[in-house]
Amino acid sequence: MVSVGFVVEGPSDKKLIENKKFETFLRDECNLALKRPIVDAGGNGQMCQRKIGDYVEQLRNLVAPDKIIVLADLDPEKCAPCIAKRKAIIGEENIDLVAIARKAMEAWFLADTQAMRAWLDHADFYEECPEETPKAPWERLKAIAKARNRRGPGQSKKLFANRFIRDYDFDLLRAAEHPNCPSAHYFVEHLRKLA
Repeated sequence: MVSVGFVVEGPSDKKLIENKKFETFLRDECNLALKRPIVDAGGNGQMCQRKIGDYVEQLRNLVAPDKIIVLADLDPEKCAPCIAKRKAIIGEENIDLVAIARKAMEAWFLADTQAMRAWLDHADFYEECPEETPKAPWERLKAIAKARNRRGPGQSKKLFANRFIRDYDFDLLRAAEHPNCPSAHYFVEHLRKLA
């Protein structure tokens, strides 16, 4: 089995990778063994060529994985207008897979219809284009909750990610099956090919 280590952009992404369901997917469907700890780059602005080498080196020193994966948000308003430019900003030297969540990883939450329906307690919810929200997906989550008279995601993306994954059974594979969530699909399919 091939071992993999992750460098992620922030605490929400880290929660996704640390999730047991994700670890099981890596092991059973991708023949990949997750090595811990996951290196958290600490948010937007930290994932760039001048810093990524330090994170990759830190990961190698901590867990010595066979393969290194970087997961980051596109953040088009703050960072880069397209995935190719975002990958260029991060760099790909000594990295086996760079995956970019279009807009932000919270778009993947919007793409998991089953988890969203559980969170909202509405059987009719469906987000047509989760990666094309007018504002950041985080803002879309807040707006949806408000419109449905539900408790919003709160102020902490990390706490919400933890709750959404644990309590509402978020599944990256379901998000990847959404017809309008190509970045989740890309991530899942490239993980399957990595081993």
